[in-house]
Amino acid sequence: EIMPARLKKHRKERGGMHCGNGRIGKHRKHSSGRGNAGGQHMHRIAFDKYHPGYFGKVGMRFFHFKKNPTHMPAVNVDKLWSMVGLETRKEYLKKTDGSVPLLDVSQYGFFKVLGKGKLPKQPIAVKAKFFSKQAEEKIKNAGGACLLSA
Repeated sequence: EIMPARLKKHRKERGGMHCGNGRIGKHRKHSSGRGNAGGQHMHRIAFDKYHPGYFGKVGMRFFHFKKNPTHMPAVNVDKLWSMVGLETRKEYLKKTDGSVPLLDVSQYGFFKVLGKGKLPKQPIAVKAKFFSKQAEEKIKNAGGACLLSA
């Protein structure tokens, strides 16, 4: 609940001149500046003590820094069929018309296919931005195809 004004300390302070704010210092608005003012001047000791390294620079500047070019999530060859799924794999095993499943790894958040692990001897068409040499070799040896996407 809100405290009634008649019970507040300020009612008692009304009798004295300075209302608890002293005679010498006085109750002025922003006597030491607003916010972080004076960090290199009158408040230097506090800044150096509690916020060392707040001022100045460090390191080199990198103009037009792009994080994108290094972003290359990769998936290995042995994980490709787990993306397609067991049911789909069985379906395509039964088919005799030579159709193969198309797997676009970029839909799963991967850009590059790497060559770790083994691939079963069942053809698969893999679409990706990048393929390593071994990955391409293994996919083609299984009778599949590597499709490059932009």
